[in-house]
Amino acid sequence: MIFFYPKDDTETCTKEALSFNEMQSKFRRRKVGLLGVSPDPVKTHLKFIAKYDLKLRLASDEDRSMCTAYGIWQEKVLYGRKYMGVVRSTFLIDGDGMIRQAWHGVRVAGHAEEVLEAATAAS
Repeated sequence: MIFFYPKDDTETCTKEALSFNEMQSKFRRRKVGLLGVSPDPVKTHLKFIAKYDLKLRLASDEDRSMCTAYGIWQEKVLYGRKYMGVVRSTFLIDGDGMIRQAWHGVRVAGHAEEVLEAATAAS
């Protein structure tokens, strides 16, 4: 399972990472690995991991090649200003590398539980 998030150590991204972190053992029991990806550099990831004692694996996508490949690097609008950014998304991927389910524009509350439920149903 891969979850893409916009930025380390921001309120919503931290809530998302913490929710997956807290449920990591439940995912592991279902043989589902977790990987968080953002465009932040490794140095920022290391600070984020240390600050919140995260046990998750985080990947740096500074060149946004993964974000682009998954189609989640998109134009966004905030207060009328257009910019390119990560659309918070999650992909449940099976052992053959096939995407089994995708969530785009994720709302964090209850999302980790929803992904776990989908992973349970898929196994």
